[in-house]
Amino acid sequence: MADMYNNQRLNDKVESDLEEAKKELNIWKTKAEKADDAKSRLLMEKLEEDEAKEKTKQEMLSWAKKQDECRKEFAQSISGVQDEILKLCNCKTNLLDKLRRCQSELENKKAESIKLKEKFKIYAEIPDTDVNFTNQHKEDGNDDTKAIKGVFTISQRPIMLLDGGQALITFEEKKVASQILKIPKCSVSCEDKSLDVKPKRITMDPAMNFEIHLEVSRKKLKVSNIPPCMPEERMKDRLEMSFSRSSRGGGEVEEVEYNKNTGTGYISFLHPDVENLILSQKYLVDLDSQVSVQVGPIFQYELRKFQTFCGTLKRTILLNDIKDIEDEEDLQDHLEIHFQKPNNCGGEIDSIKYISRGKALQALFCDDTLE
Repeated sequence: MADMYNNQRLNDKVESDLEEAKKELNIWKTKAEKADDAKSRLLMEKLEEDEAKEKTKQEMLSWAKKQDECRKEFAQSISGVQDEILKLCNCKTNLLDKLRRCQSELENKKAESIKLKEKFKIYAEIPDTDVNFTNQHKEDGNDDTKAIKGVFTISQRPIMLLDGGQALITFEEKKVASQILKIPKCSVSCEDKSLDVKPKRITMDPAMNFEIHLEVSRKKLKVSNIPPCMPEERMKDRLEMSFSRSSRGGGEVEEVEYNKNTGTGYISFLHPDVENLILSQKYLVDLDSQVSVQVGPIFQYELRKFQTFCGTLKRTILLNDIKDIEDEEDLQDHLEIHFQKPNNCGGEIDSIKYISRGKALQALFCDDTLE
């Protein structure tokens, strides 16, 4: 009986241990399942991370490739820009050189232009000349209303500067001058001395002829120095009133022009009687007070028949390198005697002029000596 009780207790204990083992087994199964789930989840996460890593790696490789391409493109661009900069620098240098050459050429042209302008300028005081009217040319219509016309012919005489130690000799015949010019050096006897001179042909600077056609209005005059003391329309009215006064030499005004900026105006009269006003040169105008203004003619001019010419003197020669071994008059006499002798290839002399050193003289030539 006791053995049965012990066996029963043993069985109960075994069953109890078995139950405990089952419970523990279930617990471990649950833990194993959770571990498997965690493992699966971790594996999935690892796969996702690997995919993300691979994707990131590919992106990184792609960006690295793009970076290399950008570096190459940048290097090529830098090289192209540097080449372009070099070309532009060379172009700039060439343009600056060209600019300097053009500026130098421009300065030379300006200097040449100034020289030519000075050469062709005419500085002359025209004296008062008595004019003899032989007859009157009649035209159809009312001549009083027409402009005063004049034609002036300007002829520039050929000139040259005769320096000290030079002489001009004009022969009566061209062939004599031509013979002398063939001699490179002439020995002139002066008392007990001999003087060597060099004949030279003369080429003249350009000279010119032209006509100036002038027309002076009989009905219109110019007014200057008008003070800007009132509005334009009011000023026109005052000018018209002032120049209409016959007591001051005015007349019936046809039209008034006025420029406030320049202080000038133009008065047109109905009748051609402005000569006396122009001769007076001044006129009193009633503005806020009486003001004296300048009056002058209105004229038009035109340059016609402008001609330039350059010639060579056929009967006149120049003697150079003349030393002052005697006074001016005596040396001129010796030169004249020498070049008159036929055995010296000379001939009859029309005129001669010698200038000693330290002096200068301007020689003028007539048309009959210039061919």
